[in-house]
Amino acid sequence: MTAYSDSWEQGDVVLVRFIFSDETGAKRRPAVVLSTSQYHQGRQEAIVAAITGNVQRLLAGDHLIRGWQEAGLLYPSVATGIVRTIKRAMIERSLGQMPASDLEGIRDQVRHILGL
Repeated sequence: MTAYSDSWEQGDVVLVRFIFSDETGAKRRPAVVLSTSQYHQGRQEAIVAAITGNVQRLLAGDHLIRGWQEAGLLYPSVATGIVRTIKRAMIERSLGQMPASDLEGIRDQVRHILGL
């Protein structure tokens, strides 16, 4: 587990302080970085997908993470279709790296929910 870095890469699983969509509070949650190094050049933001431990309910855009332990997660988890642009300073630390097969599955879901 590494401390804050300014060089997050696509597929990094990170701990993020997410602000609730209604701005009533915040919660630390794992997320996977979706944006590329090219996107990060000159920007202070990163695009991430939230990760949840609720594996019982899969919604459109969700991907069940098969390599959750390899990704540095504590429990079976789902990368959700909840995609957010955040300030990179909101990333507290690295948890691990998403396995390539899971990252491709997440990319497929993002393309699907965006109609790409």
